[in-house]
Amino acid sequence: MADTIDPKDEERHRDKMTKRKAVQDAEVAAKTVEKGLLIVNTGPGKGKTTAAFGLALRMVGYGRRVGVVQFIKGKWHTGEKDAFAAFGDRVVWHTMGEGFTWETQDLKRDIAAAEAAWAKALELMADPSISLLVLDELNIALRYDYLDLDKVVAALKGRRENLHVVVTGRNAKPALVDAADLVTEMGVTKHHFSAGVKAQQGIEF
Repeated sequence: MADTIDPKDEERHRDKMTKRKAVQDAEVAAKTVEKGLLIVNTGPGKGKTTAAFGLALRMVGYGRRVGVVQFIKGKWHTGEKDAFAAFGDRVVWHTMGEGFTWETQDLKRDIAAAEAAWAKALELMADPSISLLVLDELNIALRYDYLDLDKVVAALKGRRENLHVVVTGRNAKPALVDAADLVTEMGVTKHHFSAGVKAQQGIEF
């Protein structure tokens, strides 16, 4: 098909892309702030934790250290935990959940687990060797009031300047959304679970 392109069309395309590049280059050049970001992945769609681990992999690829604290998950063995174990001490992983609240059915136990996970999160936030911290399903712990929302948001806002933090989970609280630098709402267009397909190894865990 490339052989059939009219030279005039090719020239118009080149002119258009040249102008587009100039606009894009100017926009990129205008962005001069460098800081640790508070990122929130929320919404009913699949992929919130997966996206967070994609960032973690990118950070490890640059030789940086990553911390992971899982607030709710813990009942299932996951492939991502095994994969990140291959990076040794460049990834500090703490699975501190005991399963979703409908599984434990024990409010005191759920609160205690969330508090322990948050204490570990604060410990990693204070570690200057950690460049990225993933707080997996923290939104769920906040949704069920296992943790004090104001204290959590204040700690996240007061973190050291160069620390990136990713918070995952449905139903992010408005106060956390307001504090965040980047919020992604994962939507659902179609999900295999609705068609009776069970959670599968390598896809869900």
